[in-house]
Order: sequence, then C-alpha cells, then structure tokens
Amino acid sequence: MTTSLNIKPNSKTAPSISNPENKGFEREEIEEMVVRWLAANKDAEKEENWTKHLGPLYTEDAVYAWNIGPNEEFMANGRKEICNIALGYQMKGFEEWEYPYHDIIIDEVRGTVIGFWKQRTPWRREDGSYYEISGIGGSWFEYAGNYQWKWQRDFFDLGNAKATFFELAGAGLLSPVVKEKIHLQAKGVLLPGHRRLRPEIGKMEKFKNFMAMIKIATTGK
Repeated sequence: MTTSLNIKPNSKTAPSISNPENKGFEREEIEEMVVRWLAANKDAEKEENWTKHLGPLYTEDAVYAWNIGPNEEFMANGRKEICNIALGYQMKGFEEWEYPYHDIIIDEVRGTVIGFWKQRTPWRREDGSYYEISGIGGSWFEYAGNYQWKWQRDFFDLGNAKATFFELAGAGLLSPVVKEKIHLQAKGVLLPGHRRLRPEIGKMEKFKNFMAMIKIATTGK
C-alpha cells in the first residue's frame, strides 16, 4: 500500500517528492518496466555490453548520476552521454563483474523505483567468499513512461568500495584499465563525467583539519 505524503511547498525534500512534474503511473506498467530492466541487466552481463541492452531504456534527455565522496560526483546528461560514459567508459575493466538485484520498491503514486543490488566480482577469497562491495548499494529511478527511465541515481558504500579495491589490488586482480583509472584519479585528474561539487580546499586547511582530528583522536578534546 502506498501512502500519500503531505509535503509543504518550501520544505527541503528529495527532488522526486518536490518536483511538480513528477507523476504517477499504473503499477502494472511500472512492474513491467522493472521486469524489462532486470532482463536487460542479465543480458548485459552475459554479453558484457551494457550500452546495447540498457541504453534504449533511458529517455533522450535522461540523467544518470552517483556520488563519489564529499566533493565529487558523476553525472551523464542525455542518453548519448549515458551510453558513451556511464555504460561505456565507466564499465571498462568491470566486464566480468555482476550486479544482481535482490530487492525492488515501487511507488506508483510518484512514479519512482528503488532497486537494491550487489557489486560482485567473479573472484573468490581463500575462504570461498566473493570479493564484493559490502554495505547498501542500489539505484533510485524516476519512470518517464514508454518503458524508459527519466533519471537514475546510484548509491553505494564508498568506504567498502575502497576497501574492496585495496583487496583486489593486493591479490593482483585489478585489470590494466582499472589500474589506469586509479592512477589518473591519484594524480587529481577528473575522469569523464566526474565533476567537483565546490572548489577544493587548500593544503593548509586540509592539514589543519587533519591535525584537529588527530588531537581529538589522541586526547578526546
């Protein structure tokens, strides 16, 4: 059952709640969209081609984004950028990874969907467990009709993602393409589609903040 929300016009809420253009659809239609989306994801993993199978499921002016820490995010504007960058460049080096969905939430009143998924590598540790990114990961969508998404916003546990990549590096399992991306990021290069949210703070301020945290950690003050 979906409950109507009484949102005040000036309240600070998520875009899909406050956006007057957001509209609902028949639940059966959104459920069919989810079925098509999940099937397309499986086909993309089998063929290692996300652009071919997922690209047509976005509108021409769709937006696809995700956050990458406190001052950086990825954003692709329009289906062309989504195909070329989000589903193309960003997926290079992860062709053998799997992204199985395990829970779906549909709100037909607002026309939104949240899907929870895992990011799992094809490799296992010595104890038999998969190298995968722990924590909560998923995608938040707005449905546009015609079996296409208007926008998609991914979310995942950045700390666990970094820990997993450190493990993969130590095990010698990172592909050359992924190594090159990490190398560029370490040099401060923004990868395609990445952008700063605000100007970077200076080195002196970073050092000041670091020392303040060291003092708190060692003295509790």
